[in-house]
Amino acid sequence: MKADELLKRLENVKIDERYEIAEYLVQTFGDKEDPFPFYLMAKNKTIYDLDSYMDLLKSNKISPNNIFVYVDNNYFIEYSPLAYFYPFLYSVYPLVKAYLSKLGLEADLYHIAPATGLKYVAIVDKFSEINRGVVEVADIDNVATNIHLPALIQDSIRNKHIYDVIDEIVSQISSQKLFAGYNFSIARKIICKYYREHIKLFNKKIEDITDAYNHIFQPFRIEYDLETKQFIMGVKRDEKPRLSKTG
Repeated sequence: MKADELLKRLENVKIDERYEIAEYLVQTFGDKEDPFPFYLMAKNKTIYDLDSYMDLLKSNKISPNNIFVYVDNNYFIEYSPLAYFYPFLYSVYPLVKAYLSKLGLEADLYHIAPATGLKYVAIVDKFSEINRGVVEVADIDNVATNIHLPALIQDSIRNKHIYDVIDEIVSQISSQKLFAGYNFSIARKIICKYYREHIKLFNKKIEDITDAYNHIFQPFRIEYDLETKQFIMGVKRDEKPRLSKTG
């Protein structure tokens, strides 16, 4: 088999894998507000809240190598175009928490638990105002490399306690101009202003930020109806999704 054919086949396997994860998360979390914001999903698709997982881990009833997905689970009353169209841009913290978990570190107040088998980080955002939800799944190693997370962690955590450096790491990541010359904070402001005021002069900026977002996170994305959990196709980034609730 030629190298390019093998690469394509491996990428198809990866897409199928992320689709299965996203589909399962929709069925599990897709229509409700949950008491825990962060979960860990094992390779057999068992999902644990972090408290339950740590209890099992400390009693040697589960291995950190069996954890496959770090899940950031959110419920919004009001529609947010930033959280809807750019879930990984909404907050840097889930990315840092997932990667530190993958490194085998622990900080319960920051929802970090040893999970050395982690391969993916997933965000589930639900919006009751429009009765819509979105799931994005990304490869944690690819994302970490693209936002220079390994180097930042190595520089920050040396001879320090993990609790003392998390905010520092997040700040350093956020200051990087990764989105067409804009850092996380400025990119968020541009997106929010564009959707709030519909400024046509921002069209090119939004296109460039979107291209950078897709390059950095390479997310597998699905959108769905909260009531039926049916997938919705063809939602454009330049318009608010229509209310899908009937009646």
